Amino acid sequence: MELPVWFEIATFVGLTLLLLADLALVVRRPHEPSMKEAGLWVGFYVSLALIFGLVILAVTNAQFATEFYAGWLTEYSLSVDNLFVFVIIMARFRVPRYLQQEALMVGIIIALILRGIFILAGAALISRFTWVFYIFGAFLIYTAINLLKHRGEEDDFEENAFIRRMRKILPISQDFHGAKIRVTENGKKLWTPMIIVFLALGTTDLIFALDSIPAIFGLTREPFIVFTANVFALMGLRQLYFLLGGLLKRLVYLSIGLSVILAFIGVKLIMEALHENTLPFINGGEHIDAVPTIPIWLSLSIILGTLVIATVASLVKTKGQMISVDEPVVTPEEAEKIPSRGPEALAEAEPRLEDETDEERSRR
Repeated sequence: MELPVWFEIATFVGLTLLLLADLALVVRRPHEPSMKEAGLWVGFYVSLALIFGLVILAVTNAQFATEFYAGWLTEYSLSVDNLFVFVIIMARFRVPRYLQQEALMVGIIIALILRGIFILAGAALISRFTWVFYIFGAFLIYTAINLLKHRGEEDDFEENAFIRRMRKILPISQDFHGAKIRVTENGKKLWTPMIIVFLALGTTDLIFALDSIPAIFGLTREPFIVFTANVFALMGLRQLYFLLGGLLKRLVYLSIGLSVILAFIGVKLIMEALHENTLPFINGGEHIDAVPTIPIWLSLSIILGTLVIATVASLVKTKGQMISVDEPVVTPEEAEKIPSRGPEALAEAEPRLEDETDEERSRR
């Protein structure tokens, strides 16, 4: 069964209007949202995703709906990793708290555009070469291993090459001028630091997409579901940023959970590639029917179960830890010492955050 064209068009129109309305609200009233406001918005976007899955079920079938839920849950959990790096970027560029909503919103829109291009390219590649699943699977397993391998390592903060280039060629003012990206100082047109923040958020997210997009293609081959799962995962990210605040420090086992999920999907992709094998040097180019395929309901159960276990284990480990949601996860000075180049960032920072927590407890 295929997704109806009218449904795809209506969905894209509706999501576009929703994003524009959200952006208009942020631009019209820049502020730091309260816990209540952030919580209500997170609840709204999560509810919206759950309802959208039911709409897919009503319009198509349970297979597509389950694929959407599995993909959305995977992307949403990986987005929390993005969230930590976004915190580092905000601290690194010293973005005022009241401007961070707009910075996140514009950065997310840039990320969605870049992800859309990446998804189309990935779908075209998969439709022509099924053996690409071997590469995707191996890459996800490699990424999962790296998440664990880099947990205790430290590194310096690194801006990606594109951001470093932009900082060199663009004349940039010393200070922020509200949310403006272009100002005139002493008769000279200058860009404000906000333009670099926008680009840093959007392009850094694309680095994460190199892991998350292959992962979701391991759960569904429908580009529409891949893209909508990404949209719903990223739409609530801005509010989640303010809702979690310093509570991010308590998710000490998140990277382990993410590594398990990525490794599982990597193995699933390789199994599917073997089941549909066409490479002549593997089984003479014939399919290996003996290799089982993992049903989508089982994938959803494993992903959900892993996230629940990682979250509960983290909360138990940090039980009694006193953290204010208004407490910054990192200071600008600490941000200089934490990498922001990919999913390893959270894994590398977690042990240091745990150590800091132990020290705080001992002082008390």
